[in-house]
Amino acid sequence: MVEAHPVLTILPPIIAITLAIITRKVLLSLGLGIIAAGILLANFAPGASIANVWNAFAANFYSEGEINTGSIYIMVFLLLLGVITALILMSGGSAAFSDWAASKIKSRRGAQGLAVLLGIAIFIDDYFNALAVGQIAKPVTDKYKVARAKLAYVIDSTSAPVAVLAPFSSWGASIIGLLAPVVAASAYTGSPMQAFLSAAAANYYAIGAVIFVLLVVFFQIDIGSMRREEYRAIAKGETFSAEDEIPGELSEDLPVHDPGKIRALVIPFIVLVVGVVGTMMITGGLEGGSWSLLDMFANTKVNESLIIGGTLGTIAALACYIAVTRQNPDFHAGVLGRGVAGGAKSMMPAIAILLLAWTLGSLIGELGTGNYLASLVEGANVSVNWLIPLMFLIAGFMAFSTGTSWGSFGLLIPIAGEIMVSLNEPDFLVPAIGAVLAGAVLGDHCSPISDTTILSSTGAGCSHIVHVATQLPYALIGGTAALLGYVTLAITSSAGIGLIVTLLSLLAFALIANKMTTTLEHSA
Repeated sequence: MVEAHPVLTILPPIIAITLAIITRKVLLSLGLGIIAAGILLANFAPGASIANVWNAFAANFYSEGEINTGSIYIMVFLLLLGVITALILMSGGSAAFSDWAASKIKSRRGAQGLAVLLGIAIFIDDYFNALAVGQIAKPVTDKYKVARAKLAYVIDSTSAPVAVLAPFSSWGASIIGLLAPVVAASAYTGSPMQAFLSAAAANYYAIGAVIFVLLVVFFQIDIGSMRREEYRAIAKGETFSAEDEIPGELSEDLPVHDPGKIRALVIPFIVLVVGVVGTMMITGGLEGGSWSLLDMFANTKVNESLIIGGTLGTIAALACYIAVTRQNPDFHAGVLGRGVAGGAKSMMPAIAILLLAWTLGSLIGELGTGNYLASLVEGANVSVNWLIPLMFLIAGFMAFSTGTSWGSFGLLIPIAGEIMVSLNEPDFLVPAIGAVLAGAVLGDHCSPISDTTILSSTGAGCSHIVHVATQLPYALIGGTAALLGYVTLAITSSAGIGLIVTLLSLLAFALIANKMTTTLEHSA
């Protein structure tokens, strides 16, 4: 049936996404999307449908005769991060850091600005960024009554968008690798690195997302359901709703050592960051046989690096916990055990969502959803100029439907290259690649089944569906501005003018929103 009607391949993700938005039950929605995909793959045969679903779920742990270390390492890293968080909390590190930051940061705007700066600085990998930034910034944003949903938006807008623009990141290095054969086959005269840098300049959504989050923080722009979340945080001091299921939030009533020490938070996270980044460079150098910065990140083993860095961070957090609490009789071995168990338990909701999202993604891949959407680009009968905004839209919908930006640009970059080579249009090659990357990140930001969206809500300690709902208006504003930029590019054939139009559109919206809405601090 799917072969005869390929449009049906987009049905399972649409079911999952629509139900998640309507019911706010993420696990139920993902489950129904998985069932729909299994049924379509089996042509409605019950036994084969069950087998398809089970095989896709089991592949998260064991695939093609070997353990699936990729997904297992990410889940273990989440558990380790939960343990680190619990140990830092119990040793008083979170409270001490919050008090210290309050003496340096004097406003809610400053607390959000800290999260933005951390997000831009930790650009090395989007997964690591999403989880680490939230854990560091959360004590400060909680102190200043910043809604967890706002923190999640800041994290999500400075993880993938920054990583996709930076050549020395896990994203940048991989994209340069994808570009090498495309550049070699075209009349483009630059190197793959030059092509990447030029494509980054034409990645209007990623650039716009970073600029827009700065404008949102500076002007304190709260729109849609984000306004409700921020109002509750300011007026009632509740940074999230008590009714929401919060991944990464400790449910155990754990004791907190007083007075705490700032080093109990700073040291574990420094060890964590250095451990992850250092291991990424070492594994990349060993794997590729080259110790140049670009080659190290092109060949790095991100998931293994997360495990090693997470283990080192856990050891550091445990050492700090023991050093701070060793003379306090209330912090005996039983309390430590409760803290470790509670920290690991706090990450279970996030792991459950990830498992189902990966399962749905696997089934969507088998259905060929991405291939169907990619075929729309190949079959489009439009002029080369207008292919660029079309590629942006298709890449966005593909990432939105499949929950993976990597899968989207992995499919579409070679297709974009092939089209531009066949049309002998080397001048449009780089803008087309920039548009593909931009659309992939936009779709990733809007999708409830995206792993980076899941991890951003986990890092911020925010309900996943609340994060999706509150971020969506901001992402769509950024996407609309980017689309205006690509339409301008199509009309003028100038990537620079297109970028200016995108940024001016975002600035205009920020100024209008600032003029028309009352700052919540004044209205609460």
